[in-house]
Parts: sequence; C-alpha cells; structure tokens
Amino acid sequence: MTPEEIDREFLKAYEKASTTTRKFPPDIMLKFYAYYKQATEQEGIYTPSGENDVRSAFKLNALLQVKGISVLEAKKKYIDLVNEHIGDE
Repeated sequence: MTPEEIDREFLKAYEKASTTTRKFPPDIMLKFYAYYKQATEQEGIYTPSGENDVRSAFKLNALLQVKGISVLEAKKKYIDLVNEHIGDE
C-alpha cells in the first residue's frame, strides 16, 4: 500500500474504533491508544495528563512500548488492530 492508501485506511479504522459499541479489555484499549498517539503525534513523545496517576502510568508505559516505530508503521498496526478486534462491524 502507498502512504496515501494507508492514510485513508487509517482514517476508516479510526472511524470504526470511534463509533464501535464493543467493550475491550484494558490491554487492548491501551494498544489502540498507543498506536493512535504514535500515528498522530507530531511533536515527539506524547505525555499523558490527567487526574489519575495509575491510568497515566499505564498510558505512558503503552506509549513507551511503541516509541521506536514510525508513524507509518503505527498506522498499519492500528489498522490491523481495528481489523482484528472490530472487523466489518
């Protein structure tokens, strides 16, 4: 796939993930979060903020796990994750 095709597929995958009514375990939700942030963050590493220190720690850990992958690879992995867990809903 070309980068433009990946961008289109990523946007479709994001739309599916945003509108699904399915409930996912926390580890899957963290993967969605980390791949999305890696794919869309333009200014280096994104640092989660919030009122819950434990939740922020889990988010930061998920982000650190994907830190070394490119934006394009993060988009591909996000698309794969959506296809695996949501499919053609």
